[in-house]
Amino acid sequence: MDMLGYIQKDFTFPVKRYCQVLTLKNAPELIEEYKEWHARVWPEVLEGIKKVGILDHEIYIHGNTLFMIMVVPVDFDFDKQMSEFATLLRQTEWEQFMSRFQDTDSSASSADKWTRMERIFKLK
Repeated sequence: MDMLGYIQKDFTFPVKRYCQVLTLKNAPELIEEYKEWHARVWPEVLEGIKKVGILDHEIYIHGNTLFMIMVVPVDFDFDKQMSEFATLLRQTEWEQFMSRFQDTDSSASSADKWTRMERIFKLK
């Protein structure tokens, strides 16, 4: 059985994905702690993700590079929704707490830390 293959969730309506990257500090003990915290994300942060319209949200890791996939409705306005997300209960606190693991500006919002990627290929 392939332990690194993941079943894709189906939606009955059109969705779009945002793929983003972020670099963690290259310190194995911090990376392990970061992974541990993401196994128990604060409930308010999880609620906020859903509240702004994110339907599915995954983070993958390779070394100290993170890759995030966000699935959202087609009409999702990234800048507007992520600005709202930054104001939600405990989100700023979570971002500040996570910044000690990340190779980013500690005062940046989630939308500012994660770099959106451009898709350059899709099998048709």
